[in-house]
Amino acid sequence: MVKYQDETLDRTFAALSDPTRRALLARLGQQDSLSVSELAAPFSISLPAIMKHLDVLTDAGLVVREKTGRTVSCRLTAQPMEQAMNWLNRYAQFWSDNLDRLAAFVEEDSWPTQPSTPIPAPANAQPNAQASRSRAGSVRGRKKSTPPGRKPNS
Repeated sequence: MVKYQDETLDRTFAALSDPTRRALLARLGQQDSLSVSELAAPFSISLPAIMKHLDVLTDAGLVVREKTGRTVSCRLTAQPMEQAMNWLNRYAQFWSDNLDRLAAFVEEDSWPTQPSTPIPAPANAQPNAQASRSRAGSVRGRKKSTPPGRKPNS
């Protein structure tokens, strides 16, 4: 049976959905370890808000926090991101294969060429003639609708 729900993957994508959390991860990607106050410095939001974002990232397994004395340091962990990349790569491969097949189909030389000038109509053709009887029948048989909220007169 195919497993459609993966809580780890769900938490990873939920954590990555917020731009502030992505920015926090980007900062942690530039340096090996940062204290919470160093990590929060460039952001215009409060330290408690940064702590809430770090809670989400920690719950998703993307960040590990270590406390030394009064200083809490954060560092990036890769495992959940690897799982997300593997999931994305499967779909990237699917779309790449399909688009390659589409490109090969479009590039085939077997396409009929369109004439550059329109084909003239036969001399006995009548302008504005209806294309088929079924179309003419449906136009004649159409009933007028009543305005909303009014009952038709019977």
